[in-house]
Amino acid sequence: MHNENARNDARNAAAPAPSGDDPHDPRRLVPPALAREIAARFGTPCFVYSQPALERRADAALAFPNAFGLTARFAMKALPNAAVLRLFDRRGLHFDASSGFEARRAILAGVAPAKISLSTQELPADIAALLDAGVTVNACSLSQLERLGEAARRRAGTGTPLEIGIRVNPGRGSGGTGKTNVGGPDASFGVWHEYLGDALALAAGAGLRVTRLHTHIGSGSDPLVWQQVAVASLELARRMPEVATLNLGGGYKVARVTGEKETDLQTVGAPVRDAFVRFAAETGRRLRLEIEPGTFLVANCGVLLATVQDVTDTGVGGRRFLKLDSGMTELLRPSLYGAQHPVAVVAQWERGAGSGERGDSADFIVVGHCCESGDLVTCAAGEPETLSARALPAATRRGDLLLIGGCGAYCSAMSAKNYNSFPEAPEVLAGTDGVARLIRRRQTLEQIIANEVAPE
Repeated sequence: MHNENARNDARNAAAPAPSGDDPHDPRRLVPPALAREIAARFGTPCFVYSQPALERRADAALAFPNAFGLTARFAMKALPNAAVLRLFDRRGLHFDASSGFEARRAILAGVAPAKISLSTQELPADIAALLDAGVTVNACSLSQLERLGEAARRRAGTGTPLEIGIRVNPGRGSGGTGKTNVGGPDASFGVWHEYLGDALALAAGAGLRVTRLHTHIGSGSDPLVWQQVAVASLELARRMPEVATLNLGGGYKVARVTGEKETDLQTVGAPVRDAFVRFAAETGRRLRLEIEPGTFLVANCGVLLATVQDVTDTGVGGRRFLKLDSGMTELLRPSLYGAQHPVAVVAQWERGAGSGERGDSADFIVVGHCCESGDLVTCAAGEPETLSARALPAATRRGDLLLIGGCGAYCSAMSAKNYNSFPEAPEVLAGTDGVARLIRRRQTLEQIIANEVAPE
């Protein structure tokens, strides 16, 4: 085995660069040589993010069509690593926080509080301190308005009124799945649009100035529905004379695999920009636009690097499985949503030319390491319990590296962390200089159990 590994290493050193036609192949983002280097230095499983890709997506968001000014906020729940927050901060993005903890996390990463907007299901106990620091807030319910009124009364003596936004449920929603749809009558997010009059009366009585309107309908939303809700949101803004900023949220579709459609920001934004211009002509009010992309900015900028730790089958005519040293502990989206992620075995391009291994493929089900039948990487689209095979190199064996693409958003941040007591995976940033740098260490078992208390 040692001699075979040595021969493979020699072949790998002279391996050609990836030349496939699939733009979603994760080996385009993390080439084989870099994957091997990262695995050797930091182990697997490991998340790898591309700095050049992150910067390109930030620039695309900052170029969103607008008539009277734009603030592009990163929905940091998608990937809250401090190194990524700092990168986007330097690039000119602002930030959307979904909890008080996220707001504090961004501040600890060096983000100025004034660049952070908080829209949360649970108004934090320290909201007054966050507001005093400069964080802006969108009230997401009538109850939250009442609590913000208390904060306004505490600062009444300063002569500076508390300016807030109101998040409104516009009555329509759209998402990639029902679990990512956050608008319409089945969603608890925001003040129901029919209660807007009550919300404005509450705000006025509490001495709150409502200068921002916020709507968001879901992740992976239909671009046409998004545009329609944008126009409807402008109609709501007519009833709010002090509103100077309209935040239309995010949720732009991203194609992780071939066949999925991706939202073009220029195409979806141009009609909305024109609607802002018409609104200004009719009302004399030039509203600033805010957007809050998360998935768009980071999804296809990251991969999950794993190792095949077993290859098994269920007999003639049965299934063939690749078992990884990763799974729902890093990548929960397939098990949760039936999400599709591209999968590539690094060895496909690296074993000897002319050996036949490059062209031979077989159908494999790729599964994770958790003791859970739902720990699937390759499930059917939208069907998390249905197995779906992928054509991968037939010669794939234990020890081969495997790359899972589209893992920049809602993967490290949203997973079954510590299930089966597996530690959190490290995160690595591949810089513009080609150097891979650790931006999160691998968790230890001692850290997993550090907060456990054994009673006497």
